[in-house]
This record gives sequence, C-alpha cells and structure tokens, in this order.
Amino acid sequence: MSNEDQLSLFDISANSASTPPATVSELIPTSAKIPIPPGTYQTMTQMAEHCNQCQRCGLGKTRTHAVVGRGNLQAPIMIVGEAPGQNEDETGLPFVGKAGQLLEKILASVKLDLEKDIYIANVNKCRPPSNRVPTTEEIAACRPYLLEQIRMVDPKIILLTGATAVKGLTNDKRGITKIRGTWIEWEGRLCMPILHPAYLLRNPGREQGSPKWLMWQDIQAVRAKFDEICNAG
Repeated sequence: MSNEDQLSLFDISANSASTPPATVSELIPTSAKIPIPPGTYQTMTQMAEHCNQCQRCGLGKTRTHAVVGRGNLQAPIMIVGEAPGQNEDETGLPFVGKAGQLLEKILASVKLDLEKDIYIANVNKCRPPSNRVPTTEEIAACRPYLLEQIRMVDPKIILLTGATAVKGLTNDKRGITKIRGTWIEWEGRLCMPILHPAYLLRNPGREQGSPKWLMWQDIQAVRAKFDEICNAG
C-alpha cells in the first residue's frame, strides 16, 4: 500500500457528494502494519472516538471501553501507565482504582494538581484479559495513539510508570528498578521512569530503600525539575 493510500484512509473530505460518508470504523486501519500518520487527530475527542472502535489488535474484541486519558489537555506533565484494569475498562478513565487513588496522593504530596498540572494516559487503551501485561504486538498496534496524545498535549515532562510504559514509549528494555528516578531524553522531551503505584500497594513498607521511599525521592525530583522549567520560562 502506498503512502497516498494510507493517508487517504483518514481523508474524510475526499468522499464525493455522491458517495456516502465513511463511518469512523472505516477510517481506522484495521491492520497494525498500516501506520497512523502524525497529525491525524485534531482533538482528543476525535481520537477517543476512533479508539472506541479500533480493532488494530485483538484487545478491541474484549474491551468494555477504550481508556484514552484524563486531566488537563495542555498539562506540563504527562503520566503514562501500562494498560487499563477492570475499573478503568468499566469507566473509560485511567488510574481510577486503588493504584490511581495512590497516584493522586503522591502527586498531591508535592502539590501537583491532577486537573491543572497533569494529563494521564496508557500505553495500551484497551484492557488485556485478566490484567496480563500487553504483548509486544499489542503495544506496537496502540503506540501511534500514544504518540498522537503526546503531540497534542505537548508536555514538558513525561513520567513513565513501570517497565511496560518505559518499553512502550522509548523501547528501553531495562528493568524499572535499574532506571527509576533517572532522567531520560526522548524525542527532545524529559522522561522519568518511576515505580508503578500498584507495585507500591504490594510493597507497603516505608523504610529507607523501600519502593515507597524511592517514589518519594523521585516525585520530589520531578517537582524540582517542574519548578526549574517553570522558572526558566
């Protein structure tokens, strides 16, 4: 398929008056081998509509809702998670379960406001069965949506929660415990891998060196970098 053919999949205006308009689902490449060109979406609402009808991988067959994102669409900080769980699949919103509640407390501890400073998304928009880790193929099929979200939100800082989020965006396959708390430059943006809040829930200790203690160090570093960027601007 040529580039022109690929682009025409998204060209709504190309339909002539005598031809019935294509439905949203007809405009989405059903094969993950067909790319979604940068700049395809003008709004997050438009992208969410496509995500809810997307069949680029098998996860579309079992979802209740595609989980696109929540927060400020012009946020300076974007948080990227792995994939929706049951609560997220039911509500269509990311990080609304216990892990999400803990994430909000972590942000509030350094006076970061979810409604003002943060936009939250996931590498995968549909819940994998039994909350398993998304496959490499599923991540690749959904990655263009995440790239479009980053383009539209245009954050200064991206926090990657857990190894799947790191791998899904940067293709860095190192373990999260080895790279958490370190700044990574990706496509001219500052990214920091952090522990997933669900991991903190499974490891509730607060002693020095514990996951919660490490998260406190990391989120303070994020706040300091955020202040530095704001003051520089």
